[in-house]
Amino acid sequence: MLTYLIVIVVLALLFDFINGFHDTANAIATSISTRALSPRVAIAMAATLNFVGAMVSSKVAKTVGGSIANPAQIANGVEIVIAALLAAIIWNLLTWYLAIPSSSSHTLLGALAGAVIAGAGVNAVNWSGFTQIIIILILSPIIAFALGYLIMLLIKYIVIWSGNTSRSKLNRVFRTLQIISAGLLSYSHGGNDAQKAMGIIVFGLVAADVQTTLDVPLWVKISAALAMGLGTSIGGWKIIKTVSGKIVKIEPINGFASDLTSSLVIQFSTHIGKPLSTTHVISSAIIGTGSVMRFHEVQWGTVSRMLITWVITIPISIALAYSIYFLIFRLIF
Repeated sequence: MLTYLIVIVVLALLFDFINGFHDTANAIATSISTRALSPRVAIAMAATLNFVGAMVSSKVAKTVGGSIANPAQIANGVEIVIAALLAAIIWNLLTWYLAIPSSSSHTLLGALAGAVIAGAGVNAVNWSGFTQIIIILILSPIIAFALGYLIMLLIKYIVIWSGNTSRSKLNRVFRTLQIISAGLLSYSHGGNDAQKAMGIIVFGLVAADVQTTLDVPLWVKISAALAMGLGTSIGGWKIIKTVSGKIVKIEPINGFASDLTSSLVIQFSTHIGKPLSTTHVISSAIIGTGSVMRFHEVQWGTVSRMLITWVITIPISIALAYSIYFLIFRLIF
């Protein structure tokens, strides 16, 4: 059991590390694209603020740790967590290699459900809790797109009304504002995404009878926050290039609007304790703000490929985790 717990912690922190360069790249993509921040400064700022954000709350961790299944009622919960983490890591690395901004949240939650089905049966899944999470995951990018569109429209009318239509002056002003919005987005990302790894570790701790509640120990918080911060410091240049240049041309004005929109949506979700996909939220906000600026220049081919990946991630993660559990814990052990 001790060996299994060590494996769970290592895999969860590895997942968080990968999440750092896979998802956090999105948080700084717009500010790097518009040269509001240099890549080195942007990554350092994101790594620091992701760590700070990860230490603030634990509501999302409790949701991840207890909403999909009750770890206290599953005899082989530690094996289930190992299979889920392996599946999530494999899919994250594959989509990173292909430069597709997929969702680490969809991956982890789908993998956990698949591993629970394989290890404890379909009835062990809390389908009510799982459905609630899926609804949030589906609605959040739609809300981000609509809110981004409205915020960009509002900013556009304010700029026109004020008479400040000088492109160079606008770029200077919004590049400065982007530094603030990119920082807020990095903080927001850490507050939601790092908690998913915390939640999966807590799931394993409860399943192993190490603790009886879903409260997140301080050492888990610090470890997950550090792992995400370190992952962020590595950067995620493949994803940054896709988000910053292959969806729509990003200028300081819509870069700021995209970051602000994403921060608002993520902060609200974290406040109510619900995990969402920061990748989907940020990408949807960029599409929404970009549609106001240059609708005809949105790369809808890239958008469609992203949407396909978003749709298939959960079912693939379920199937992958199910297969890994069956292979390791049924056939090998």
